Amino acid sequence: MTKFLVSAEEMEPIALGGAFLGTGGGGDPHIGKLMAQAAIARHGPVRVIDAEEVDDDALCVPVCMMGAPTVMVEKLPRGDEAREALHQLETFLGKKADALICIEAGGLNSTIPFAVAAATGLPLIDGDGMGRAFPELQMVSFTMHGISATPMVIADEKGNSSVINAISNQWTERLARAQTVQMGGAALVALYPMDGAQMKKGLLRNTLSLIREIGETIAAERKLNRNPAEALLSRLGGRRLFSARVIDIERRTTGGFARGKALLKGMDGDQGRHFTVEFQNEFLIARDSEGRALATTPDLICALDADGGLPITTEQLRYGLAVSFIGLPCDRQWRSQAGLDLVGPGYFGYEQRFVPVESPGETA
Repeated sequence: MTKFLVSAEEMEPIALGGAFLGTGGGGDPHIGKLMAQAAIARHGPVRVIDAEEVDDDALCVPVCMMGAPTVMVEKLPRGDEAREALHQLETFLGKKADALICIEAGGLNSTIPFAVAAATGLPLIDGDGMGRAFPELQMVSFTMHGISATPMVIADEKGNSSVINAISNQWTERLARAQTVQMGGAALVALYPMDGAQMKKGLLRNTLSLIREIGETIAAERKLNRNPAEALLSRLGGRRLFSARVIDIERRTTGGFARGKALLKGMDGDQGRHFTVEFQNEFLIARDSEGRALATTPDLICALDADGGLPITTEQLRYGLAVSFIGLPCDRQWRSQAGLDLVGPGYFGYEQRFVPVESPGETA
């Protein structure tokens, strides 16, 4: 039974909501939105279904982009790489997929699965593997539930592709990242093939419904000439971190990631203060000028254009941009020891323990 249908027009709020929950990562939502809208216009609307509707022996497959979001600004996908990766994975497994999954909530990776779903006629399951975006492919709830990332297929816009089998999900990340770099810094993948029973254990539920609702909230508030920050905080909980203008940005694309740090000068109620936000594809840690952590991964650090109210991704940060930062609590699974081992500050090399967004202020 269909939970809801997504038309080409309804990709607008989904792209907005995915970009917001993506914590600065997941790729340019505009590119993925256009790909999805073109596929839906050609093949018809996408069915979104509840996880409980899927049979336990059904084959469920996430499809997504892997690489540095900065690369996708100039290196546009051909359009059918993700579908080709799925097809080759099906051939390798000797079984057709029954449903598709979004690997994460992120701009491009919240929209590409809709393009593949429209082109194949497969339904999308209402959920994802992160509840936000993370930079490495083992950083999903499926890993915590013992689901293997492989066999995995990776494909690029030139027609190259390969099948990866690895001894662990972290080794899958290492091998696939090396291929992604050789493919130009971005590629499309089909991975974590799982049956319906595994999916029901590992999936973070109702993410697509939430993404759509967030996008509709952002659009409605902007139509009323209001910044969506307060409405989003009211709906999602969490707290306002700060409003500031970018005064310096360090960004480099290395090892298949967009890494960097933004220095910001407070504005409005934060005048006279300075802040830093560090990122690896996604925003990972926000600090004040005294070095106190205001929010850290795995909690969500979400950014809105302070003037226009649109979500801001890390590749869009630039000198002079006014940004409002919001901190949201992550899914409770990420706050477990297993979750923090996968995506906590220590994994990214920070000498900083996890600081819940509800109780900020700890120095490194």
